[in-house]
Amino acid sequence: MAEQTVIGKGIVIRGSLSGGDDLVIEGRVEGQINLKNHLTIESTGNVQADIRAEELTINGEASGNIDAGSRVAINSAAKVSGDIKAPRVVIEDGAVFNGSIEMDVRLPDDI
Repeated sequence: MAEQTVIGKGIVIRGSLSGGDDLVIEGRVEGQINLKNHLTIESTGNVQADIRAEELTINGEASGNIDAGSRVAINSAAKVSGDIKAPRVVIEDGAVFNGSIEMDVRLPDDI
């Protein structure tokens, strides 16, 4: 199982993030994110970045294009702006979403 890294509420990161661990964002990230595992944006999190991850869960705010290998979940309190490309997309009632969705089936090595 992958390790989990947390970017805390008071942290601001500008630039590119990449890695193989699961990542939880409680603070602010601007730039690009490229992960091999699961990314969670918590309710306090604010991400202005293009995101590539295997799986993404959004509880906070995200602005930028999203490319996920397996699944994107936008929970009821989330605000998302940008285009999503993923085989499975879940948007809960109450979530705010502005963008387009392209759902396709890809092989795991396409990520």
